[in-house]
Amino acid sequence: MNLLGNGLAYAEQFKDAVLVYEADLAMLRRLGGSADSILGVQSNLANTYRALGRFEEALSLRRDVYSATLNLFGSDDGDALLEANNYGNCLLQLKRFEEVRALSRKMIPVARRVLGENDDLTLRMRWIYAQSLYSDDDATLDDLREAVSTLEEIERTARRVMGGAHPLTEGIEDDLQHARALLRARETALAEA
Repeated sequence: MNLLGNGLAYAEQFKDAVLVYEADLAMLRRLGGSADSILGVQSNLANTYRALGRFEEALSLRRDVYSATLNLFGSDDGDALLEANNYGNCLLQLKRFEEVRALSRKMIPVARRVLGENDDLTLRMRWIYAQSLYSDDDATLDDLREAVSTLEEIERTARRVMGGAHPLTEGIEDDLQHARALLRARETALAEA
């Protein structure tokens, strides 16, 4: 059933995919499916909820999947790091910046240690952290400076490892320009005050 849901989601038939994933999840729970299978379906369901704009439901599932993965495998596991990234991304989308930063401060050091500085997932986690800093309307000047500094560092790494045309590199570059503009505007406003 999960394969059918994946096919429907790939074809952007999200409403039908949700029905299939929900039925699959109910069946796995009723029949005592493995934790991995249940977590996989929950993760796919969260992605599909997000595609449909059902962000709170996606966040709730992401939180559950992250927590369960962390409990099952520990924070050093690649799946736990991936789920931390997915959860952080959902939090960012819902503008829960403090929660993003708290999660990031906990999991980025683990990703750096386990995966390394050059890993795609480590870069993505740091990117989400930087976005949570500069996107917050209550960002301080120090927050904006930290966002710019983080984005500059991960942009250089992404360019070196993946190349300038890679979508990750391009996305980080766009955010870096935006964060620099916000920082300049804030510094100018403070200088004129």
